[in-house]
Amino acid sequence: MKRVFDWLHGTTFKLLGLAIFIFLIWGTLAPLETIIWWLSQDEESINPDMSQPEATSDDSSSGEASIDCYVIFLPGVGSYDADNLTDRESKFVNRVADERPNCVAVEDIFPFSEANEGLVGERIFAPVWDWISQSDGAAYALINIRNIWRIAISADHRYGPVYNRGIANTIVERMNAASSLPPENQKLNVVLMSTSGGSQVALGAVSYLEDRINAQINVISLGGVFSGSHGFDEADGVYHLYGTNDWIDNIGSIVFPSRWRWAVTSPFNRARRQGRYQAIETGPHEHDGERGYFGEATTEDGTTYLELTLDVVDRLPIWSVENRS
Repeated sequence: MKRVFDWLHGTTFKLLGLAIFIFLIWGTLAPLETIIWWLSQDEESINPDMSQPEATSDDSSSGEASIDCYVIFLPGVGSYDADNLTDRESKFVNRVADERPNCVAVEDIFPFSEANEGLVGERIFAPVWDWISQSDGAAYALINIRNIWRIAISADHRYGPVYNRGIANTIVERMNAASSLPPENQKLNVVLMSTSGGSQVALGAVSYLEDRINAQINVISLGGVFSGSHGFDEADGVYHLYGTNDWIDNIGSIVFPSRWRWAVTSPFNRARRQGRYQAIETGPHEHDGERGYFGEATTEDGTTYLELTLDVVDRLPIWSVENRS
């Protein structure tokens, strides 16, 4: 008992207490960026005209196969910029899109900024974040902590509507940049793929996307962490893919009460009962690394972990608009 008492008064405990204090203060201040962004926007910026163009005779007479499917990828908490997908992530999203001639990949979205502004962009502390992004261990963990608070903002009922609206604006903008949106009478197939905390942001953006584009919208979570409050009522389908060796994806079902079974009226549980939410095991995946969902390591039968993921994604009933009501 005396040893415990001495430890509680020792340097280690004081440092731990200081770290927790800083973490909580950081969380308290985290919404300020979202609030400042909101106050700096005018009506046109907050609600831009993101409607699809009217059909023209040129559109109807074109014999070329048109793009009507957008495969959008939102990375996890280790991301620090819109252009820093790992090679494995980029290979995955491009393979999914390339196997379907009517699809285009959209992979330049930073889900932890409502303005799609990377940490190493034009921010005041950009040099500091740039140094941290090139560091290892404890320093790089600061990026994860910073982005975890953005997940909390996206899930928050007070700040989430502002944050998620900004992300939805970015998604449509980058969709149009990847391939001009087709006429508004043509229904799009929008597939939001995400991993880790990017899944919460993807779901948060769904309701605003649903209001602004004529689209079937499905969300694929790859070991994602998300609440049960956003996106489930508006999405045509939400598919949570998880590996048996991935414990990170369980965090959402623990920390968010809206995902608990006895929260029977939550959007998550409504979608689960109606079959619009499915949890699908992908294999012995870990959360990331060579045995993660995009890993190149091989299983006992010689299949790569990436191929296991692609096989499950290919079999989802989302690749034709006609297949969904």
